[in-house]
Amino acid sequence: MNKNKITAVLGPTNTGKTHLAIETMLSFDTGMIGFPLRLLAREVYDKVIKKTRYDEVALITGEEKIIPSNAKYFLCTVESMPIDKDLEFVGVDEIQMCADHERGHIFTDRLLNMRGSKLTMFMGSNTIKGIVSKLNDDVEFIDRKRLSKLTYSGHKKISRINRKTAIIAFSTEEVYAIAELIRRQKGGAAIVMGSLSPKTRNAQVELYQSGDVDFLVATDAIGMGINMDLDQVYFSNLKKFDGKKLRKLNLSEIGQIAGRAGRYLNDGNFGITGDCKEITAEEVELLENHKFENIKTLFWRNSDLNFNNPTSLLRSLEERPNKDWLRKIHECEDEKVLKYFLKKLDLYNLPNAKETLTLLWECCQIPDFVKKTYGNHIEVVEKVFNFLNSDKGEITDNFMHLQLMKLNKLDGNVDSLANRIANVRTWSYVSNKNNWVENQNYWIEKTKFLEDKLSDRLHEELTKTFIDKRASVLARGLKQDMEFDTKILENNNVMIDDQFIGKINGLKLELDLKKGALETDIKSLKKAARKTIGPELEKRIQIVIDTGLVELKNDSKIYWNNATIGKLIPGKDYLSPNIELLVDDMLEQNPKSKLINFLEKWVKNKISSVLKSLYDLKDLKDKNSSIKALAYQLYENNGVLKRDEVSEYLNKLDQNDRKILRDLGVKFGRYHIFLFKLIKPEPVSLRTLLWKNYNQKYFNLQPPTFGLNFLNDNKIHNKNFMLLCGFEKFNNFYIRIDILERLFVQIINSDTKDMNEIKMIPEMLNLLGCKKDDFKQLLKAMSYKVLEKDKEVFFKYNPKKKAKPQNKENIKENPFGVLKNLNLN
Repeated sequence: MNKNKITAVLGPTNTGKTHLAIETMLSFDTGMIGFPLRLLAREVYDKVIKKTRYDEVALITGEEKIIPSNAKYFLCTVESMPIDKDLEFVGVDEIQMCADHERGHIFTDRLLNMRGSKLTMFMGSNTIKGIVSKLNDDVEFIDRKRLSKLTYSGHKKISRINRKTAIIAFSTEEVYAIAELIRRQKGGAAIVMGSLSPKTRNAQVELYQSGDVDFLVATDAIGMGINMDLDQVYFSNLKKFDGKKLRKLNLSEIGQIAGRAGRYLNDGNFGITGDCKEITAEEVELLENHKFENIKTLFWRNSDLNFNNPTSLLRSLEERPNKDWLRKIHECEDEKVLKYFLKKLDLYNLPNAKETLTLLWECCQIPDFVKKTYGNHIEVVEKVFNFLNSDKGEITDNFMHLQLMKLNKLDGNVDSLANRIANVRTWSYVSNKNNWVENQNYWIEKTKFLEDKLSDRLHEELTKTFIDKRASVLARGLKQDMEFDTKILENNNVMIDDQFIGKINGLKLELDLKKGALETDIKSLKKAARKTIGPELEKRIQIVIDTGLVELKNDSKIYWNNATIGKLIPGKDYLSPNIELLVDDMLEQNPKSKLINFLEKWVKNKISSVLKSLYDLKDLKDKNSSIKALAYQLYENNGVLKRDEVSEYLNKLDQNDRKILRDLGVKFGRYHIFLFKLIKPEPVSLRTLLWKNYNQKYFNLQPPTFGLNFLNDNKIHNKNFMLLCGFEKFNNFYIRIDILERLFVQIINSDTKDMNEIKMIPEMLNLLGCKKDDFKQLLKAMSYKVLEKDKEVFFKYNPKKKAKPQNKENIKENPFGVLKNLNLN
């Protein structure tokens, strides 16, 4: 195959040119396609990663770069195409953009200089065929025919335009005015403008595609690559401001936009509306048959620049083309900014002029996304250049933080949000330049997150502003005392006059605000639904009371049919929580009172049943003050006490007193006094839930997984909560207190001959469920000394020295005494 083989795929819109380019690229081992819009590059990237491996595909735009180390295929904006790559396939979409007044020189440079080693493909309009044939390459032309017919339908008033229509305007003010008119007359419209961020544009297109609205108001931004299910395209104007002057659209531009009407085999129509002047019969014929005047000249600018000094740089930018079909583009924005700085900065006689000028030129090419405030753009470029030209050589984290902090606001109208997004896109572009900012990956993510957040908010604001909610329609009906047909479907969806307004979730009507009501009309919606929904909710309350099929979950909420109907709030003590209903406010007081009375009784019964031993302590009637004092302490501490903290009460109890408490479920352990029934999973879950609800904090704390007896975790910091769950702390170790008691029994029952030294046996490890090394560390934390003899482990009590000497003879003679004197704090 010839090295400079070129295929030009030319034809009208919606003829599958881009699809062909993607399939052709994927048939080669490596390839790249340049697109006119970041939106298109992203859309194709998402398609290609589904056709091949994710790590083989790169996305490169000014504001977003995803470049895997072994990427084979590159999807780029035309400006961001890496020109130094040797790839088998190279494609450029919408190649007729070579004749664009603003960006034409970039497309022309790609047309003249970008080549694939095996194949180059240019996709676009037939109007550029004559120019492409002049290239000194082996060019093959593939003509694509439109599959559906495009017909002119003349002038129509907006009020008479049918659904599935796009109305085209060429200024923000005109787009807003038409969208507001459609909102009043037709119910609403989605907005598509070039100034919107890609995410906002996609969200608005999806609003139209999903059928939520039937109309689209757009600028010529829909002319390239945005495929939608449109039947008609109507122009409100045929003139646009191109950055220099107000000019009439040429026929190929009108055709590019009108061609969005009709899809695949479905025919489309285009026409005019409002004050737009008529299109002549001759022009209509040319548009319907996709016959446009051929492009005779392309815009060009020298890309081989000389950075030796400012004079040579300006001279190289002013260089003229050497072909009669190339025309030097009028001074571009980056040239204007460069000349401003060359006048302002003393860049002559610099020892490293070449590097400095190269850097300045890169900075001048930062896109002016904001456009309205030229002075602000100059200021941005200057600050970036000063940072990069400093000794540090990069933009600081502090500066980036300050820029984004000013933009991180979600208030304001459509214009202010769009302006913030434009500013964020500037810093996104800067962040994506190699080695321009400190912590590049962080700022790439930060700018993308902020752009997405603002884009979501802008989409919400556009939707709120230009789409008439159903609540407004219903509110008008209410004013006229209309009877509404309200239905509750089997899936709990609520329909009013065959319109979906929301669904019943538990005992609440949840309005579908995304598709439905304005905030101000929620009351009107509920008023319309009240006659049907009210009795249904009362009926459900009676079902709750009759069946009692409710559930208290770990989030302190009470559920019925997987929906919340109430929640716990703090009461007079932790065993007596109060209930707050989570039900619809359309319910009358009487059914709500019935429900809350039922839930209060249900919760009280659950607590008294699951935590019976705790309740019994609370209600203990005994004359012995020591018994009552210990019972009170246990109750206040949720059924678990450290023995040494209540020793004075214990000393006053005789065996009969202890039997009274044992009969109530109290376990007198070596180190804890506790209600052993409360260590089981259900009581632990309920006690911790009530404890958190009463204290209104520690909501993120969860009991250890049930079945675990031993934990080694240095991230657990709340030992009081762990004791509540039945776990004692030793350094980083936690042991279930009932298992700890069983361990002491094993130690006491040890048949070691020398009772001063106790042999570690597998049963001890099995009981705790821990490793040998952890057990040895645990023993040390419990004031034992660990000894190793003949590959076996022994341990003996080694208490810390106290002010008063201990009776060592007693300790030697009585291992139970050792346990008794252990200090577990």
